[in-house]
Amino acid sequence: MANPKSTRLVQTYKHTSPGIACRFDPTGNYLFVSSQDNAIQRWNLGDGKMVLFQGHKSWVRGIAFHPAAKTMYSGDYAGKILAWPIDAAKPQPAKIIDAHQGWVRAVAVSPDGSLLASAGNDHLVKLWSLPEGKLSREFAGHDCHVYNVCFHPDGKTLVSADHKGAVHAWDLASGKIVKSFDASVLAKYDTTFRATIGGIRSMTFNADGSLLACAGITGVTNAFAGIGNPIVLLFDYQSGKKIQSLVPSASFRGTAWGVEFHPEGFIIGVGGGQGGALWYWKANQNKAFHTVKLPNVARDLSLHRDGKRLAIPFYDNCARVYAMS
Repeated sequence: MANPKSTRLVQTYKHTSPGIACRFDPTGNYLFVSSQDNAIQRWNLGDGKMVLFQGHKSWVRGIAFHPAAKTMYSGDYAGKILAWPIDAAKPQPAKIIDAHQGWVRAVAVSPDGSLLASAGNDHLVKLWSLPEGKLSREFAGHDCHVYNVCFHPDGKTLVSADHKGAVHAWDLASGKIVKSFDASVLAKYDTTFRATIGGIRSMTFNADGSLLACAGITGVTNAFAGIGNPIVLLFDYQSGKKIQSLVPSASFRGTAWGVEFHPEGFIIGVGGGQGGALWYWKANQNKAFHTVKLPNVARDLSLHRDGKRLAIPFYDNCARVYAMS
C-alpha cells in the first residue's frame, strides 16, 4: 500500500530548460516531460537514459497516450497536435494535426482508444478519429479559452473546462451538453489589470467516474503577479454539485497545477508559485492531511500505474520522481 506520509524523493532527471508538463506512459516504463525549449524528454525509468522528441515549435502542455497503440499525442501553443511512436530510438512525428487557432491547452484519448479530444484558445473542443486523426466533431459551448478536457471512464461523455470556470459534460453521441458544473471560484476578473486570471489547470475523474476534480487558483488579489491560493474542487458527477473544496493546511500562494485520484481513496495535488508543495487529502476533509515541501516551483503531476510513484516537472529544469513508501 502507498503511504503518503512516507513520501520521499527517489529520482531527479535534469534537463537544460524548465519543465512544463509530465506523464508516465501506460506501460510504466517511461516518464515524458515537456519543457520550455519546445522539446519533450523521454526518460527511461529503468536505466535513466533520455531521448528527445523534437518537432514542436512552441511549448507543449497537453500530453496523452493511446491505451494500446504505443502512441503519444502532444498539443502545443501553436495549435498543432503531434502523434509519436513512444518507444522509437530516433522519434519523429508520425502525424501532425492542425487542430486549433491558438494554443492547444489539453488533449485526452478515449478509454477505447477510438477518439482524441483537444481543447484550445479558439473556444472550441474538438474530437478526432483515431488512428486517422480526422476531425469527427466540434463542440462550441464555451465563450473563452478552453483549458482542459477529459473523458468520463464510461467512454460516453466528454468533460471540458474553461478559463472562467465553466465546466460542461458533452454527450458524445448527440454532441449536446448534458450537465454543467460551476467552478467559477477558480477565476476572477482583476479590475486593476483588466484581465481574468484562473482557469481549470488540471481535471480528472476517479476510477468509477463518480467524482470529478478541478484544480486551479482562487482568492486572487493580483492577476498580474498571479497571487492567490491553490484549491481543488470536488464535484459529485451524477448531481453536478460541489461536495468539497480541498485546500492546503497552511498558507500557500500559487496555483494548483495538478490533481490525481489515488486508487486507495485519497487525493493528491501539487502547487507552484511561492515555491512548490505536494498535498494529500481525504475527500471528506477540506484541509490536507499531509504536505510535502518541494524544492522549486511545481508545474504538473502524474501518478504511476503502480500507485506508489508520482512525477512532477519543475521550473528549475528538473523532473523529480517521488515514492509514497
